[in-house]
Amino acid sequence: MSSNPIDLRSDTVTRPTAAMRATMLAADLGDDVFGDDPSVNALQAKVAALLGKEAALFMPTGTQSNLAALMSHCERGDEYLVGQMAHTYRWEGGGAAVLGSIQPQPLAQGPDGTIALADIEANIKPDDAHFAKTRLLALENTWGGKVLPAAYVEQATALARRKGLATHLDGARLFNAAVASGVAPVEIARHFDSVSVCFSKGLGTPAGSALVGPKALISKAHRWRKMLGGGMRQAGVLAAAATHALDHHVERLADDHANARRLAEGLQGLPGVTVEMPQTNIVFVDLAPEKATGAVERLRAAGVLCTGLYRLRLATHLDVSADDIERAIRVLREHL
Repeated sequence: MSSNPIDLRSDTVTRPTAAMRATMLAADLGDDVFGDDPSVNALQAKVAALLGKEAALFMPTGTQSNLAALMSHCERGDEYLVGQMAHTYRWEGGGAAVLGSIQPQPLAQGPDGTIALADIEANIKPDDAHFAKTRLLALENTWGGKVLPAAYVEQATALARRKGLATHLDGARLFNAAVASGVAPVEIARHFDSVSVCFSKGLGTPAGSALVGPKALISKAHRWRKMLGGGMRQAGVLAAAATHALDHHVERLADDHANARRLAEGLQGLPGVTVEMPQTNIVFVDLAPEKATGAVERLRAAGVLCTGLYRLRLATHLDVSADDIERAIRVLREHL
């Protein structure tokens, strides 16, 4: 393997930039469990204002942020409607069911990540003792690197409100969605009662997410965060990184999107290889069975790290340059 592999496994693999490290080193610190870490408090105020919500809560991880949101919206025995391939249902360890006693109602998603409005309405349970109480609709944006259509988001959340449901957005890559669609983040967030955003993916921090929403909901989430082990002390070191990322790393997401498009374009035309053109920073590659076996291992040995088996997943990020993309294209074409 090359001494400098190109790591396309995820946009979570980034290292803090020199400027971010300097900001972290200089962070003004307190004890966030006591509520007096000034860097955390400043970040929470900043992200709440940025997304048009009353309050925000800094969280160690996006998984905990989503879980605290679900547990704040729903009581034991309640239900949330969610996509079959949504992160909050499929890839977060079943936390809502195991720790929150909340029943997920997974629904089929279309190729663009949407859940049919008719399916949402049909799965809202009657007010009857035989059924769990349907309390919440949870959506995800971006989903598989795709931006949920704005008109769909408006229609789905309006339907939920008409039916008395709350709404939550897993916006782990909300800033990718905003940059790709050319709208302010608040325009995406305004349709939802609560939103979780992640700082450690495209924005490049070492850790951290935030949950935003009404003050009453965030107060409940604060208690759940404590129970879930998410109370951190001098967390301002991480909060300062997130603030730096919001100030300096949002607009540059367009570079990641351009690199992803170039990567997809560079892989076109290979026999037995089907490449999906990306909307943001994630490229999916489908391989014919004879090419799929051992593909991840072959690419790793050649210096390109990715995930997947029959479908490769390659994510661009701030530690991958345009030159890296050209090298990755050469390696992928040779070994696929």
